Amino acid sequence: MKVLLINGSPNEQGCTCTALTEICGVLHGHGIDTEILYLGKEPIQGCIACRSCIRTGRCAFEDGVNEVTGRIDTIDALVVGSPVYYAGPSGQLIAFLNRLFFSCRGRMDGKPGAAVVSCRRGGAASAFDQINKYFAISSMPIVTSQYWNQVHGHTAEDVRKDEEGLQTMRTLGENLAWLLACIEAGRRAGVPAPVREERKVTNFIR
Repeated sequence: MKVLLINGSPNEQGCTCTALTEICGVLHGHGIDTEILYLGKEPIQGCIACRSCIRTGRCAFEDGVNEVTGRIDTIDALVVGSPVYYAGPSGQLIAFLNRLFFSCRGRMDGKPGAAVVSCRRGGAASAFDQINKYFAISSMPIVTSQYWNQVHGHTAEDVRKDEEGLQTMRTLGENLAWLLACIEAGRRAGVPAPVREERKVTNFIR
């Protein structure tokens, strides 16, 4: 099994990475392969609503979004981490997720997803909620912990002192490993995936 963890912080080895690394340690203990994808410091193109991905299955902009889209079927679960900027995730991460989830339409279905946020003091709950919206609209089981999936600190060293935050990350890792094992056991036992109705899209203009 493979879990992709996205580091949406411009600081590659900062607070967000520290939280994601704690999760990786637990997953490795269960024999689960992990990869932390660092989005970097360069600007990431936002979605321009050209909708070409509906026809091609790929975003019109050739960058890391298409790299992930091209192998999304080999990824069993997704963990998305971000620092908190003005009570929301980083701009790079939101641009990346908007394009990834739109171009992967339907291919995220059934994959567990978990949000992780890192903040100095406040704004974690709203940033956490915003990331979870991507999973909730994509029929992805949302993985929780013993507390909201957050760590606190201004530096990676601070986060390493956040005993409750790190324990929350480890519990998240255990819950994710358990859920992946349950999904695999169900698959081996012949439990079918949910049957989806043809999707209806409506608006409120009559």
